[in-house]
Amino acid sequence: MSVNPIASSQGGVQSAIALASAKTGIDFNYLLGQAQVESGLNAQAKAPTSSAKGLYQFIEQSWLSVVKKHGAEHGLGWAADAIQPGANGRLTVGDAGIRQAILDLRGDPQAAALMAAEHAADNKAGIEASLGRQATGTDLYMAHFLGLGGARKFLSVLQSNPDQIGAELFPAAARSNRNIFYGANGQPRTVAEIYDRFAAKLDSGAGRAGATGLASAVLGEGITDGAEIIPGAGESQSGAARWAQATLDQLNGGARATRTASALLRPSPDNARLAYLLLAQLGGL
Repeated sequence: MSVNPIASSQGGVQSAIALASAKTGIDFNYLLGQAQVESGLNAQAKAPTSSAKGLYQFIEQSWLSVVKKHGAEHGLGWAADAIQPGANGRLTVGDAGIRQAILDLRGDPQAAALMAAEHAADNKAGIEASLGRQATGTDLYMAHFLGLGGARKFLSVLQSNPDQIGAELFPAAARSNRNIFYGANGQPRTVAEIYDRFAAKLDSGAGRAGATGLASAVLGEGITDGAEIIPGAGESQSGAARWAQATLDQLNGGARATRTASALLRPSPDNARLAYLLLAQLGGL
C-alpha cells in the first residue's frame, strides 16, 4: 500500500529527486535545493514545533491535499481515494491505520519528491498565469513559504515596488518569522531583500547538495527534443545532457544569478552515474 521505498542515503534521495524531476518537468536543481534547505536531505526529518515531516517538511493537511490531488498519477490511488474533505473543509481519512500509512509516506523519498514536484508544478502554473512571466525557483520557494496566494501578492509587489517593507504586507508571517522579515539590528527588510535572501538560501542549499546549476534560476528553459548533445571524452550521453541543461539553467538565471564557473563544468562521474541511473529507471537505456 505504498510506493516502493528508496534507501534514505543521500544517493538514494538524489535519485528519487531526479526521477521526480523527470516525471514532472520541475527543475532538479530547485527540488534538490529545496530538500536541502528543508531537511538537509534527511527523509526522516521532523519539525519539533509542528506536524511537518520528511524531505520537504509537509505538514499533515498540506500532504493530504497534494496526495488527494496527485496521488493516483503515481500509484497512490488507494491513498487519494481514502482522503475526503470534512464538513469544515479539512481533509480527513476515515480509517486511522490508512491515515497513518498515508502520512508515513512523507518519509519515503520517492513519494515525498514526487508530491513536492507536483505541488511545485501547481504553484508554477499559478504564478505564471498571474504574473505573465516564467517562474523562477525562488518564486516557487516563496509559494512554499507564503502559499500560492501570498506568493502572488508578494511577487506582484516585487515587480511594482521592490522597496516595499515586507512586514507591512505580511504582518502575521513576519511575527512568526522575524529573522526573515527583519535584520539582526531590527531593521525591516524590503520585499526585494527578502526575495534575494530566499534565492541565496536556495542556491546555497543546492550547492551543498551537489547541484549542477542554480536552484533559484528561471524554470522551463529546457533542452528541446531532438537537440544533439555531444559528450566529452569518457562521458556518457546522459551526462552531457545534464551538463547542457545545467548550463542553460545557469544562463537563464537573470540579473540576480551569480554565474559561478563550477556550474559550467562538465558533470562529475558521480553526476553522470546518477543521470545514467535515472534513464535506466525510465526505460531509456
